[in-house]
Amino acid sequence: MKLQKETESLKSHGKWYQDACGTAFAMELVGERWSMLIIRELMLGGRRFSDLRASLPGISAKVLTERLAGLEQAGVLVKRKLPPPAAAQVYELTEWGYHAEPAIQELGRWAARSPEHNPQLPLSPVSLMLSMRTMIVPAEAQKVEGSIGFDIAGDGFLADLRGGELTVRRGDPTESQALFRIPVALPFLRVIYGKQPLDEALAEGALRAEGDLDLARRFSRVFSLPPKVAPPTAAAV
Repeated sequence: MKLQKETESLKSHGKWYQDACGTAFAMELVGERWSMLIIRELMLGGRRFSDLRASLPGISAKVLTERLAGLEQAGVLVKRKLPPPAAAQVYELTEWGYHAEPAIQELGRWAARSPEHNPQLPLSPVSLMLSMRTMIVPAEAQKVEGSIGFDIAGDGFLADLRGGELTVRRGDPTESQALFRIPVALPFLRVIYGKQPLDEALAEGALRAEGDLDLARRFSRVFSLPPKVAPPTAAAV
């Protein structure tokens, strides 16, 4: 009886599927369109409403407002007001909200294996940084250590590669050994996933690199998309 009362207190659980499975509950929490992408955009720190709209250009103000309210009610994020002089309201993930990153990574790896996945579509700056955390090849990453800065369309990030693991945070990208300046994600994606030589991309002017260029080259080679699954074949008749 106690279990029944506890379950009934979670009013969002069962609203769609009437299923006790944790996966079903997860979809009730974050399965609405845009919810997972909002969580993704907050994974590297709090953002203002306008920042989220800029990173998700296909979302309307109405839908973003609704999704933020729903995620706040579910305990995935909170909103708070920054102290002066900023005095702006930002949305941040809760500790539990940050724990969604492994699920987002595994979902990304799984989906990237589809022949229908198009890696040339646009990526937000945060999505690019999380993509590298997702698609890093640990055996190759073990061979490289250093700090790498990213200036992506004015958004600054600092990545640190140590012991085969990549940590990322917002910060001044010039406080690094090597620095990439990337106006849009695609040219850099061609280097890290398409295996275009970095020097070739630099010569084309598609992106810029500063500081330790040898580190930049070695860093760019430690990522790989997973192999594609075989496309479905027509059933024999």
